[in-house]
Amino acid sequence: MHTRALVLFSGGQDSTTCLALALAKYQHVETVAFDYGQRHVVELEARLQVLAQVRAQFPEWAPRLGEDHLLDLAVLGQVSETSLTRDMEFKMADSGLPNTFVPGRNLLFLTLAASLAYRRGLEVIVTGVCETDFSGYPDCRDDTMKAMQLALSLGMDKRFLIETPLMWIDKAQTWELARSLGGDALVDLVIEHTHTCYQGDRCQRHAWGYGCAKCPACELRARGYERYISGQAAPLVNVW
Repeated sequence: MHTRALVLFSGGQDSTTCLALALAKYQHVETVAFDYGQRHVVELEARLQVLAQVRAQFPEWAPRLGEDHLLDLAVLGQVSETSLTRDMEFKMADSGLPNTFVPGRNLLFLTLAASLAYRRGLEVIVTGVCETDFSGYPDCRDDTMKAMQLALSLGMDKRFLIETPLMWIDKAQTWELARSLGGDALVDLVIEHTHTCYQGDRCQRHAWGYGCAKCPACELRARGYERYISGQAAPLVNVW
């Protein structure tokens, strides 16, 4: 039975929901983030506020929340030419993918997370990737996650479980999942303290949280929130 998990935790809505689920499910949970030269580097500050709020507002989870790790992955920003790592307009690239796609990002994240998990004795790696309501990134797909789980387990001679609780749910259901895990308190925490905006905007406050309201991440989050509060979120099935 798995008892120890590592959550890829950016401080955004999705990773915060994944963290809550891991804390409800596992006895010991650690977190890891990556500084890769992202334009929205403010997320690295927001995530510390989220962790502090989780400890303060959810005393039943606080004893399970272990060490937080921040890894320097500046090389990713050096080799990528994307709107997340350069000051350029958000648009579709010639590849058919949005230029917010950072090639290899999740593959590197998972490889380094597995290395850290190996050293820390953590069996489960939790990540908020999703196929249902996402931008088409190939490194977010279920097949990619299954392939990475196999490759990392074989390459490190340790059986890892890569858990993707958001894989088959949309943003409205992600809001609903947060409510089911931590009630209105967790939903409010997501609104006030998490950061998802690609522009790094922490000045404009909307019903769904802070952001520019124009970038792809903000638009996705806002649409999901509107469906959530209108009661249009589909029932959650097999998330746990």
